[in-house]
Amino acid sequence: MEKILIFVLVATTLIISRESWALENCSQELARLRSQVHQLETRVKLQQVTIGQLLHEKEVQFLDKGQETNIIDIGGKRQYADCSEIFNDGFKNSGFYKIKPLRSSAEFSVYCDMSDGGGWTVIQRRSDGSENFNRGWSDYENGFGNFVRRNGEYWLGNKNLHLLTIQGDYTLKIDLEDFEKKSRYAQYKNFQVGDEKNSYELNIGEYSGTAGDALSGNFHPEVQWWAGHQRMKFSTWDRDNDNYEGNCADEDQSGWWFNRCHSANLNGIYYQGPYTAQTDSGIVWYTWHGWWYSLKSVVMKIRPNDFIANIL
Repeated sequence: MEKILIFVLVATTLIISRESWALENCSQELARLRSQVHQLETRVKLQQVTIGQLLHEKEVQFLDKGQETNIIDIGGKRQYADCSEIFNDGFKNSGFYKIKPLRSSAEFSVYCDMSDGGGWTVIQRRSDGSENFNRGWSDYENGFGNFVRRNGEYWLGNKNLHLLTIQGDYTLKIDLEDFEKKSRYAQYKNFQVGDEKNSYELNIGEYSGTAGDALSGNFHPEVQWWAGHQRMKFSTWDRDNDNYEGNCADEDQSGWWFNRCHSANLNGIYYQGPYTAQTDSGIVWYTWHGWWYSLKSVVMKIRPNDFIANIL
């Protein structure tokens, strides 16, 4: 009887131990599965973030580059160095075209203004404040903005400006409009943008126009040392090349050829007319509306000095 009792006790102990081991093993397995589920949830979230970023990049690419259907098809007749060549080859409608400057390794799209005598290559446009112009060096170097909409805001890119303007002597025309529907313009002969090594230095020649010479600072000889933009290097918030002890691009929230800091800044913040701010950070053309009025629209466009329209 005693042996039977011992056997029962041993068997019971074994069963309890086995059940305890099974429960412990089950708990460990459950913990392991929960850990795996957590890891999978984390991976799914990361993948969702990645997908979101990719979709955003695609959206930005769509806005920045446009679709091929938005480019006017000129039948692949030849490669054009700028919009003046397109105009004189018989294409008189304003819109986006493909050009390839002589030293460019690839084509890129640009808006061609075929009004105002025709053949203008638009390098910058401000129209409604839809685009953020407070950007870093890389964005200004490569270009950004809306290359889809006819009046979309964009900066063509300092690399492209250099490639365009080293082809010959170019005239820069700046069309300005205020919120009272008044328009003026400023025009400069021999506009050229330097290369990356020279920080895309600005060079401009003789002024003509109705808006006043804010870009060279010739409106008063005593202010040129701080207001003139001639021979200034390009600056952004992350690449300070100005002559100011601070950072003009950071204070005025734009990229531009700053001096100490500016009498013209066409990449400033899109205020609507008169504004107040810590700095004169609007879209400014000093010789027309001063520092504390931000313009409604700006178009910067170029074409060769010796351009003669082909009227045939």
